[in-house]
Amino acid sequence: MAGRADSTVLAGARVVLPTGTVEDGRVVVEGTRIVGGAAEGARTLDLSGHWVVPGFVDMHNHGGGGASFTSGTVDEVLTGIRTHREHGTTTLVASTVTGEMDFLTQRAAVLSELVEQGDLAGIHFEGPFISPCRKGAHSEDLLRHPDPAEVRKLMDAARGTAKMFTLATELPGGIESVRLLAEHGVIAAIGHTDATYEQTVEAIDAGATVATHLYNAMPGLGHRAPGPIAALLEDERVTVELINDGTHLHPAALELAYHHAGAHRVALITDAMDAAGFGDGRYQLGPLAVEVKDGVARLVEGNSIAGSTLTLDTAFHRAVTIDRIPVGDVVRSISANPARLLGVYDRVGSLEPGKDADLVVLDAEFTLKGVMRKGEWIIDPQIG
Repeated sequence: MAGRADSTVLAGARVVLPTGTVEDGRVVVEGTRIVGGAAEGARTLDLSGHWVVPGFVDMHNHGGGGASFTSGTVDEVLTGIRTHREHGTTTLVASTVTGEMDFLTQRAAVLSELVEQGDLAGIHFEGPFISPCRKGAHSEDLLRHPDPAEVRKLMDAARGTAKMFTLATELPGGIESVRLLAEHGVIAAIGHTDATYEQTVEAIDAGATVATHLYNAMPGLGHRAPGPIAALLEDERVTVELINDGTHLHPAALELAYHHAGAHRVALITDAMDAAGFGDGRYQLGPLAVEVKDGVARLVEGNSIAGSTLTLDTAFHRAVTIDRIPVGDVVRSISANPARLLGVYDRVGSLEPGKDADLVVLDAEFTLKGVMRKGEWIIDPQIG
């Protein structure tokens, strides 16, 4: 670490604010917060030719740096968190994968401590309440119907830190579980689902507000049976997650989501597993063996895509340079929208006075050059 910026003015950059991009803008950091004006004697850092954007917020992430949030020790989980911070993710939710209920409650206890310490923003339970027809990289033997009593058991084990559950809401108990989650302010996400259009509409009306990695692990869009994709894209109450790694989605599918849902309803996520920021090789995703080759993670048995090796700086770069999404829209999708969903927009997700000094510095080609979290440089743009 390069040390805390006690009073620093980041000057000369293009600064992306909720109201638009400011040319030759500046961000003033004092201690851990963004402030409205610079103190006398504040250090000035010239960032001419760069962009300054809010720190990234990843609401769906299973690990990185060779470490798993699903099964790793506390130190290993912290390694994964640090890895993603070095790629611009200053706020992160730890996602689990399908496992035995007792194991998941134990993981909830471990991860909730890291939430309470401020290292994580919450827990996302992806499985075991998902469809065997769309299981992806989840162990079919461990899948179960979304019993509200078991959902409540995991919520209780997380001690108030559960932020999201992914459910196949068409299964028995699905709608009741959505209602339970909505009543307790926990996001009910529709994913790994074989639902029809009509069943998806029912789940949204019951309180589901997120599409877990839209397009992936759900029926495709059909002209007679439109399925969940159409229902999720058309409803203003739903935010759609997108994995923009060039493997999970064709660029036209990404464009369709942005065009139809609008940037205000897109959340760019990683769905990262252990290999993110680490490299090719053999890994475990829960009880399943994964082979990562050329940056693509697939199950050893069955060859299904098994999460990603994506980091959000790469997702940002790709969205702007390849997909030609406007920078302001990408910032909304990668910072503001997930922060709002997670209930932390009062602290993170935009560059405004009073908020945490969480920010990312990018060069003119949108390559990451600096990361600050709560006023501390994770990567100093002067050092790299």
